[in-house]
Amino acid sequence: MVDGNKHASTLGGYLAAVRSDRGFSLRQVEEMTGKEVSNAYLSQLENDKVKQPSPNVLHALSATYDIDYIGLMERAGYLTPQQSSDAPKRHGRAATFAEIDLSSDEEAELLRFLKFMRSEKK
Repeated sequence: MVDGNKHASTLGGYLAAVRSDRGFSLRQVEEMTGKEVSNAYLSQLENDKVKQPSPNVLHALSATYDIDYIGLMERAGYLTPQQSSDAPKRHGRAATFAEIDLSSDEEAELLRFLKFMRSEKK
């Protein structure tokens, strides 16, 4: 249980607890994020050696673990709870032109399509 874990009070501890709850290894997470987050970097993050990973890393982890991106941004210190509650709800970095209330399936489809479009440009 993530919230019952004392170490989960830090960003790294929280991410370690979530990964453990999901039963993922560091290498599995690396593969699931399309190698956007290496297992070595994730280990450093979980052990609080990295305190403020980039929003891109947080987004990749929020999508992989199916957890709230805004919550991760708060834990990393990019947003205060006040800022995030005042802001319109958005789903990660999914297209900001899209409807605010995207389902997780809709967001995943948009991100898959964007990845496809970017791969076509190469």
